[in-house]
Amino acid sequence: MVGLVNYLACGNVPQAAWLSSLSFQQTIYLTVNLQCMKLFKSVTLILCSSLLFIACSDNAKNNAVTEGSSLSLQPLLKAYYEDHLKLNPLEATQIGDNRYNDQLPNDLSVAYRNAEKQMLQGYLDSLASYNREQLSENDRMSYDVLKWELTMSLEAMQYPEELMPINQFWSLHLAMGQLGSGTGNQPFKTVNDYENWLGRINGFTIWCDTAIGNMRTGMAQGIVYPKILMEKVLPQLKSIYSKPVPDNLFYQPIVDLKNTDFSEEDKQRLTVLYSKAVNEQINPSYKKLYDFIKDEYIPACRTSDGISNIPGGTDYYQFLIRNWTTTNMNADDVFTLGQSEVKRIRQEMENVMKEVGFKGDLNQFFEFIHTDPQFFPFKTDEEVLDAYRAIEAKQQPYLNKLFTVFPKTAFEVRQTEAFREASASAEYSQGTPDGSRPGIFYVPVLDPTKFNNLSMEDLFLHEAIPGHHYQTSLQQENKSLPDFRRFIWYGAYGEGWALYCESLGKELGLYTDPYQYFGMLSAEMHRAIRLVVDAGIHTKGWTREQAIQFSMENETESKADITAEIERYMAIPGQALSYKIGQLKILALRKKAEQELGVQFSLSKFHDEILKDGCLPIAVLEAKMDKWIATQKQAS
Repeated sequence: MVGLVNYLACGNVPQAAWLSSLSFQQTIYLTVNLQCMKLFKSVTLILCSSLLFIACSDNAKNNAVTEGSSLSLQPLLKAYYEDHLKLNPLEATQIGDNRYNDQLPNDLSVAYRNAEKQMLQGYLDSLASYNREQLSENDRMSYDVLKWELTMSLEAMQYPEELMPINQFWSLHLAMGQLGSGTGNQPFKTVNDYENWLGRINGFTIWCDTAIGNMRTGMAQGIVYPKILMEKVLPQLKSIYSKPVPDNLFYQPIVDLKNTDFSEEDKQRLTVLYSKAVNEQINPSYKKLYDFIKDEYIPACRTSDGISNIPGGTDYYQFLIRNWTTTNMNADDVFTLGQSEVKRIRQEMENVMKEVGFKGDLNQFFEFIHTDPQFFPFKTDEEVLDAYRAIEAKQQPYLNKLFTVFPKTAFEVRQTEAFREASASAEYSQGTPDGSRPGIFYVPVLDPTKFNNLSMEDLFLHEAIPGHHYQTSLQQENKSLPDFRRFIWYGAYGEGWALYCESLGKELGLYTDPYQYFGMLSAEMHRAIRLVVDAGIHTKGWTREQAIQFSMENETESKADITAEIERYMAIPGQALSYKIGQLKILALRKKAEQELGVQFSLSKFHDEILKDGCLPIAVLEAKMDKWIATQKQAS
């Protein structure tokens, strides 16, 4: 799946939001510390911008009337995305916009959430003043996407996400490690880059204090995570604060100073500042979180597994289904669809088992492919990486038959960094639009002799080419799209496309080995099981153990991997539904196009059209493709 995505989903906000929540002591600290003085200047500017927001919204509304005749939504779209990036500076950093690299706002504070709500509602009101039918085709699509985005973001604020800010899978305490180590998209190329990161450390210490306060509020209201999940957070926190400064993850940029041409004076100054930041901010903040979670939070956590067990949890889960799948499906729809897909894929698995001549049942076959030496051919880390590079080379001659538009962004296969390799999955990290950072397929290789090669081909198709790398790169590179659409992400579209790409293996010269095809079926089964167990846990009273058992009966993953997956679904309800829902929609659209266009159907044109306008909510995608099919009919 797309990496990184990952800390964006934790919530990222502007400094203006936490300004009013600072204590007297914190305010004094801000004003006397050199880095914080720089940050305070940014805060002041953003706060002033916030005070002007209502006037700006009025201007946008007025423009809507006058711009309607010129069929331009662009002024509103540009203004929205500028305000969005101010509220989400980590997202700006991710796309290579370095204006806010020193900021890590406190998105958990009441002040921030009020500012965010005001911004979202203001733009939704402004959007309503446009006559959609008078807009250009591209602007109409932007209108629909922005309306969905604003509406869902406002609805999300009705639910208590800020009271459960930390989990074992997807939280800021994890994202900070990747950013601060210098291996993420936080740049450490200039002296100013190094100084910027100190500003974000300041923001993180404040965020941690608010997280603890919010979690105490959640404890009082019964809005807490399952106990078993929070027990997994403790070693993550301890791995940071227990390390001495020279070995600390956040000290790595100082280790890397030897590779810079900074002056000796700057190197010495930054070394002192980073040592102080690790000793006085990073380690104490992680230790404070650890002590609170261990001593106060875990004893108050619930023993139930599903989100429906918190107040309002059933309605919350229904919202999460709509938010992640961008559809109007309900939990029963999801559960029933999942059961149907599990049954279908299981039959295909049994067919492959018979093809290779295996004697035994499907669960015995699962054991065979996890233990037989033929599936463990590697001796070194580099052999694993080279095997993925060989897949890229093998499919290269076939790509021209399936696409006519290709990304310019460079692509690399890399091993996952050591500090996070033990808990990481293979993932794609998108490149930057300016080409300064390639798209990267990260592969964790803890022990190459235990690396199973069964699903390498389908995994590469999903995470790399033509999955996430094509979709994300082409979207970012398309400057005919307004910026907010160049960088927006919807799981049902993005993960749905990547899962759909796994089905293209035979058309790309892959899956010639029936075991690799079985690997693809295994990956698809994994996503189908998610529909059953996610809805089962969160609406049908399934326990963690029931979900683990159902998964073990139907897929090839080990019990340890399955357990981690089930706990992922418990931590972020609904997210895992997006893959299969999106894939099935794209497959249905392809089938419809093939049936209606007949011999006029072009698979490369279909793929180009699917990708042309970037991430879209499913309803918007379907309407677009229906129109494309009708246009192709007329052209023929």
